[in-house]
Amino acid sequence: MEYIYAALLLNAVGKDVNEDNVKKVLEAAGIQVDEAKVKALVSALEGVDINEVIEKASQQAFVAAPAAAAPAEGAEAKAEEKKEEEEEKKTEEEATAGLSALFG
Repeated sequence: MEYIYAALLLNAVGKDVNEDNVKKVLEAAGIQVDEAKVKALVSALEGVDINEVIEKASQQAFVAAPAAAAPAEGAEAKAEEKKEEEEEKKTEEEATAGLSALFG
């Protein structure tokens, strides 16, 4: 988790999420750096807009809550919503597949 926190911190202050910067943040926090995890993180985040991912995740959280509290609708509508949620979940899982290596 520390590696992801380092990437989020770097992103929050507008710095590049690269190997050197991630190492510096981790070392400053007193964490022994695992080079393989740093490389895996940086490679997994290559081409990813972290702010966009955070925005989408927060929107999905707000959308999912009211949908769960909505009154019961027809079976077709529920099945269609479930199918859409599964498709969104698959897309989200694909985007974070590279990060799963960090949590072994």
